[in-house]
Amino acid sequence: MKKHILITGATGLIGKKLIHALQENGHTISVLARKPGKIKNVTVHLWNVYKHQIDPACIQGVDTVIHLAGEGIAEKKWTKERKQKIIDSRVLSAHLIHKLIKDANAPVRAFISASAVGYYGDCGDEILTESSSNDYGFLAECCKLWEDAADKGKSLGMRVVKFRIGFIMARREGALAALDKPIRLFAGAPLGSGRQWVPWVHIDDIISMFTAAVDEPSINGAYNACAPFPVTNETLTRAVAKALHRPVWPIHVPEKVLEMILGQMSNVALISNNTSAQKLLDEGFKFKYTHLEDALANIYKK
Repeated sequence: MKKHILITGATGLIGKKLIHALQENGHTISVLARKPGKIKNVTVHLWNVYKHQIDPACIQGVDTVIHLAGEGIAEKKWTKERKQKIIDSRVLSAHLIHKLIKDANAPVRAFISASAVGYYGDCGDEILTESSSNDYGFLAECCKLWEDAADKGKSLGMRVVKFRIGFIMARREGALAALDKPIRLFAGAPLGSGRQWVPWVHIDDIISMFTAAVDEPSINGAYNACAPFPVTNETLTRAVAKALHRPVWPIHVPEKVLEMILGQMSNVALISNNTSAQKLLDEGFKFKYTHLEDALANIYKK
């Protein structure tokens, strides 16, 4: 069944590719954007989350919302003001959409939201399922508030899906681009102990997860949006270096050095999330890339 889908965060890493994939499946796409712009075969509506402004026409005819909007977690150092903005950009935006849906009595049936594995905090080697507890720290707090905001859609009769996304593998974009930059410059080294688990996922599989959530009403609740076999930071670093034909330094970057450079944001690189993808597998989801080496071979192919 073809749907009319409203997407926030449409210009981000996931949003750009997701629009194309959904259009190929025959769905109609509208987006909410902060600035006027043109996207082929897409209706663009304007909003300003911080001023609580949203174009009411954006919800007309829409039956599915995909919520990807949010300030970049690792774009700037975490000051008190920056951390609040990271939270507000995710939480206030969800509240604004839900309020519009309620006020317009719009027949939206599904609210599909991004989240992140940071929900679990730093859990060492513990295997994390979707029923694992929410932990402490800024990332865990942010993700909990993010998901709670998405869950408000339940009271409006919507099916709510939350994808706890890990380390996305994409060419020249996102987390992988930040990791491989020093490796390309012959300065690659594991971070901290190097033993922290990194729940990686190829961008193609992330797109497939969101498209499946649009089409399959059985997909409901929270999912670890990560490949079935997470790896340690050291394994990831060495695998990327091998794919790029670069060496890895025999020393690790000390946690204190990372804290001096990045401040509290160093937590992004140092927390350990050993996630399980079993819930997605039980839904019948078929990963295109289950092994790190295959994902990297695809990304770095000439």
